[in-house]
Amino acid sequence: MTNLVQVKERIAELKKELTAVIVAHNYQRPEVQDIADFVGDSLELARQCTEVDAQTIVLCGVRFMAETAAILNPDRTVLLSEGSAGCPLADMISPDELRQWKQRYPRAAVVCYINSSAGIKAESDICCTSANGVKVVNSIANDDILFVPDQNLGHYISTQTKKNMILYPGFCYVHHRLKPEQVKLAKQLHPDARILVHPECPPEVIALAEAALSTSQMLRYVKASSHQSFIIGTEEGILHRLRLENPAKSFYLISNGQICTDMKKTTLEVLARTMELRQNIVTVPEAVRLKAKQAVDRMLAIV
Repeated sequence: MTNLVQVKERIAELKKELTAVIVAHNYQRPEVQDIADFVGDSLELARQCTEVDAQTIVLCGVRFMAETAAILNPDRTVLLSEGSAGCPLADMISPDELRQWKQRYPRAAVVCYINSSAGIKAESDICCTSANGVKVVNSIANDDILFVPDQNLGHYISTQTKKNMILYPGFCYVHHRLKPEQVKLAKQLHPDARILVHPECPPEVIALAEAALSTSQMLRYVKASSHQSFIIGTEEGILHRLRLENPAKSFYLISNGQICTDMKKTTLEVLARTMELRQNIVTVPEAVRLKAKQAVDRMLAIV
């Protein structure tokens, strides 16, 4: 315990030395969320990183999030809390593969999920998140939309739009492996609970839920709801904020396997070491950054 206190104190000292702000994703470990200056989903983190008054942004999350921070903040230093923290979904498509798909569908506007590399963003017309994907797609003049890389999110958006959605076959393993049978079992165990799932889940799982929501939307939904219990279909890190903000309510996971190993790589000790050594600096080549920034800015302009 004493060591943990010392680590927290050291992080506070390093924040002052670096003139740093610490931002963390909702899927991070509870103790990392607690020490962060701001906690949010991908859209909230993207917005927050444009508003901070700091020389250094320490991103507790995965690489594509740190790249997005670097895209939007070229004059600031961006540190990724754990250098090896990546995103298997983002790694499912390369810029070369996207260019091949664009040649196949020349009339399609390219919408990329923010869970993608800077190189993919640079090849896209606009980004979106799970929170604003429907709004982004409906804002586009083109009838054809090439959506990369998450097929489940793309399918969910397709149910909310008249656009012709062409879906790249990528997926998030945490959400994709959830099964309808698991949802039904959870409902049997907790019959009074509302089922909330992430739109990265398979369609047959979403079909059994009361709502498909981003993590920030889940937090708002639960806070406003008169219901007292909820079955959650997303990465288990969200339970920390749900319980903090709703201490009288109960939360259950659809499955015990809802863990992103990359999100859990950041510990307080790892965070302190990264800040101490000023390591894991994330940069984006300027030519790529400028193109990617256009796609991100277009997304951020959509309220």
